[in-house]
Amino acid sequence: MTIPFFPPDLFEDDREALLEVVREVALDPEQRFILGPRTERFETAVRDAVGAADAIACSSGTSALALVLRAMGVGPGDEVVVPAYGCAPLAAAPALLGATPVFADVDPWTMVVDPVEVEKSVTGRTRVVMPAHMFSVMADMPALRAIAADVGARLLEDSAVAQGGVLGGRAAGTWGDAGVYSFVQVKTFGMPGEGGMVVTGDPALGRVVRMLRNHGQDGRTRFLHHRIGVNSRFDEIMAAFQLRRLPGLPARLERRARIGDYYTERFTGLPGVVAPPPGRDGRCFYVYSLLADRRDALRDHLAAHGVGSHVYYPTPLPHQAAFRTTGRDWPAAERACARQLAIPIHPHLADAQVEHIADEVCRFART
Repeated sequence: MTIPFFPPDLFEDDREALLEVVREVALDPEQRFILGPRTERFETAVRDAVGAADAIACSSGTSALALVLRAMGVGPGDEVVVPAYGCAPLAAAPALLGATPVFADVDPWTMVVDPVEVEKSVTGRTRVVMPAHMFSVMADMPALRAIAADVGARLLEDSAVAQGGVLGGRAAGTWGDAGVYSFVQVKTFGMPGEGGMVVTGDPALGRVVRMLRNHGQDGRTRFLHHRIGVNSRFDEIMAAFQLRRLPGLPARLERRARIGDYYTERFTGLPGVVAPPPGRDGRCFYVYSLLADRRDALRDHLAAHGVGSHVYYPTPLPHQAAFRTTGRDWPAAERACARQLAIPIHPHLADAQVEHIADEVCRFART
């Protein structure tokens, strides 16, 4: 049995739909291939699904982060508090605007940013607090929202991996002034292309992001530029494709969650292997990550038994050459880098495959 970590057939069931929308858009008399009526309908559908005031489709989740930070006025002299453990755009987005990413350590179990560490990292120059949901766990948004409010900072919620997650009855992406989703293929609402979206409860902020993503134009009058913007526009074919797939998202999320529940039940209490916290509230199940004392040996064991796995973020962001920061330590982030291993959780897994993966993790831990 061979079980790849990244499945090659994620969109096989949607093959005919994809071919249909390619033909539909290509033959449309309006010949709108970017930011057309399908993108507008897709934005409306996502906006209404999460209860936001506005949703703005962008070329990627990374560009969406940068656009929101620009719309919030972040620039030289400002600080943005970000997790010390995570993907490069968390630090790159503020750095590219001339601001300083300030790294806060993460919770040693969940690997999401620790609100206590965020509070320690806030200074008089903090303009934005930017937590990120990680793997299958959402950050503690109520605590982070309170911290941001107390210091007068904006709250930008990186929900790139968490679309469909709900914490305390509130959708991921809607806890802050704005949230960001990513649609790259392996995300919970991934697609066969690059794309992202900003959701916000602040209509004024949404209007600025909408202009910035299209060279500063307001979407009504072409060649009238209100701001210096960029090209972060969304593809009409992908918008039409995502609209067709949106009704099936709850079922795919439920399948991921059921697999996650099964894994956690099997792995809780294993020697040398730590499973994510149990439950469904504040969970997103984009990736199921274990913390293993013998991480590399577990990875090799799984590979020998046909199971693909993946090490995310082997180096903390403040230790990366691009963002190197000295003068303090991030022990929880460093330990996560040494112990994290993700195993397959995508919705195409059969029950027998899920059981095989769990059996091999348990067999390794008990030897």
